[in-house]
Amino acid sequence: MAAVEVEDLTVRYGDVLAVDGVSFAAEAGRITAVLGPNGAGKTSTIEVLEGYRPPAGGRTSVIGLHPIADHRTLVRRVGVMLQSGGVGTGVRALEALRHAAALYDEPLDPAELLERVGLTGLERRQWRAMSGGEQRRLTLALALVGRPQVAFLDEPTSGVDPVGRQGIREVVADLRDDGVTVVLTTHDLDEAERLADHVVILDHGRVVAAGSPAELTDSDVAEVRFGAVSGLDVARLAEHLRARVTEVEPGEYLVAARGTPATIAALTAWLAERDVALADLRAGRQRLEDVFLRLVAE
Repeated sequence: MAAVEVEDLTVRYGDVLAVDGVSFAAEAGRITAVLGPNGAGKTSTIEVLEGYRPPAGGRTSVIGLHPIADHRTLVRRVGVMLQSGGVGTGVRALEALRHAAALYDEPLDPAELLERVGLTGLERRQWRAMSGGEQRRLTLALALVGRPQVAFLDEPTSGVDPVGRQGIREVVADLRDDGVTVVLTTHDLDEAERLADHVVILDHGRVVAAGSPAELTDSDVAEVRFGAVSGLDVARLAEHLRARVTEVEPGEYLVAARGTPATIAALTAWLAERDVALADLRAGRQRLEDVFLRLVAE
């Protein structure tokens, strides 16, 4: 069952068509990641769903409600994590959460929620004294304090250190386990691949791909990717493998051949003869990042 529905959505800024006929659905109790380069239409689409921006055309629905016409009802049932701002600079962490909790009938306990997002001990710290990562975690807590049915999370781990990122990802995964529908935007494609049940990729205001991470990355592409020191003699390696070899970025190589046992054995033998360590090896299946970059380039 779809908790969020978008059908033929268009958004305009004057003569600029920012969102051009976008359609997708976010299933209830699942994590949907909306991806795209800057200017792809992600934020405009999410702002329409949050009821902050009127569309130029199309139909949107969040848990059966219209984001604008039913906004007063909807805001009590959704949580919104903005990419920046939304909190007074002098407000203390626990104070901000208690104020937000007072707006709901059955909120989560503010102190317990601070602990859940990793801010124990920072209850009296003012917003302006927090690091960027701490501010992101407090913003997440503010989005969740009202026990939302749907959570819109804009770049939830942006600017957060590795430990904090892992903590936020665990909170997001717990939301799914609790039956909450999560719609998130992120530029961290590894995060999207690990967290999301469904991925929607936008470019130039249109959907260019949609599906589960497994569906988007599963292909019959004949290629082997591996990591090693930068500057390998790709011409000699190509001659050895009898396949084209390209250093697509420093230390990242692409072999235009199927990942058969013979190809892998020949590659590792060639590296071993030169005492070159193999950093990683991927045959056949692409990463979500590979798919994303190819689609955007096209």
